[in-house]
Amino acid sequence: MSAKISSLNPATGKLIKNYDLLSEGEVLKRIDRSQKAYLDWRKITFAQRSKYFLKVADVLEKNIDEYAKLITTEMGKTLTESVAEVKKSALACRHFANNAKTYLRSEAIKTDASRSEVRFDSLGTIFLIMPWNFPFWQVFRAAAPAMMAGNAVMLKHASNVPGCALAIEDIFIKAGIPKDTFQTLLINSNMTKILIAHPQIKTISLTGSDRAGSIVASLAGSKIKKTVLELGGSDPFIICQDADLKKAAKVGAGARLIVAGQSCIAAKRFIVNKKIADKFLKYFSEEMKSKKVGDPLDPKTDIGPLASEQIVNTIDNQVKRSIKLGAKVIVGGKRIEGKGYFYPPTVISNLTSKMPVYCEETFGPVAAVIVVEDDEDAVRVANDTKYGLGSAVWTKSRKRAEYFIKNIEAGNVFVNSLVKSDPRLPFGGIKASGFGRELSEQGIKEFVNIKSVYIADL
Repeated sequence: MSAKISSLNPATGKLIKNYDLLSEGEVLKRIDRSQKAYLDWRKITFAQRSKYFLKVADVLEKNIDEYAKLITTEMGKTLTESVAEVKKSALACRHFANNAKTYLRSEAIKTDASRSEVRFDSLGTIFLIMPWNFPFWQVFRAAAPAMMAGNAVMLKHASNVPGCALAIEDIFIKAGIPKDTFQTLLINSNMTKILIAHPQIKTISLTGSDRAGSIVASLAGSKIKKTVLELGGSDPFIICQDADLKKAAKVGAGARLIVAGQSCIAAKRFIVNKKIADKFLKYFSEEMKSKKVGDPLDPKTDIGPLASEQIVNTIDNQVKRSIKLGAKVIVGGKRIEGKGYFYPPTVISNLTSKMPVYCEETFGPVAAVIVVEDDEDAVRVANDTKYGLGSAVWTKSRKRAEYFIKNIEAGNVFVNSLVKSDPRLPFGGIKASGFGRELSEQGIKEFVNIKSVYIADL
């Protein structure tokens, strides 16, 4: 009898479907098939690959309602968010279809050779280990550049979104991409180790927790394999004394509540100048209280359930421990009882660096408000974390903005905006938030052999 994983609806806690896991023998056969597919896929032109990925985008857009409902039912984000995710996935496919050739064009280098250049060649099979919070976007934003560069892809998706994982494989099939060039593997973590160690797997790209990243990087490192890691975050959202407070409060609430707060780039620590702290907290609390929690399929719902009971328990525990240490709840702060995995928008203040909501990543709709003396103090608090993924700064001063851009330790700094990924810009972090970059020219070059060519006289 084969092992299984279960898909549960987080809004109701009810079983959607059970899925069989692949055996080790089946996985090894799949790897062989991936290698064979790669040897053909790498030979076709950029123009041919581009046509395939434009077709992938078409399939996503033509079936947007079906895929959005699947995402919402399986992991709980609102239908509005799911529709936006499918659209953005199509955008990434179109971006790399239209730009991969330019990104990977050989670069002539002037040396004493008759000809020297840098070229960018495919590697083989890329192994993607992806999370549940953006079950379509996270896959397509990695698969599109990897495959446009001429590689094959194998996907191990999060265990709570098997329906999404299989639907993604079907999208590539519907687009006519040659069989086995993209494969979804329903496997457990032990099988992941076998894949990482297999000689046909050339690079591993993981989006997940810093704990998962550490394990995967260690396994890959023991086999001298490259990894791209996009891990956790405790993103600062800094409100300076000259900020547009109402706009910052409105955007800040939205930034905190992305996917009910279950995003690595959701704003988590709101760092507020003491001169405007009371006024900002008033506006911000009103925005957070105004959000409707409920059925994610209802268009009027702002916040759906968290993805699992474990996640609700974790965020609830972080809040309770912080309260015991002296934190003050301004809004929310108590789990919503009843069916499903719901937690209310929460604002918590009077924090110290020892409290969980300050020093740990909070994966849920909990905003930590920290009052600071000045800009220098704001930078100190912003950098007082093991993470370094995203950051946002709100100010009307260009000089002040430049100060924060220069001094914040993060892979991304956004001014007067929430943090968001864009196919045209590299995305990634430093410190415990990982290494390597996704998206843009820098992202696609994570999946190639950067080959130096030197021809002395020919």
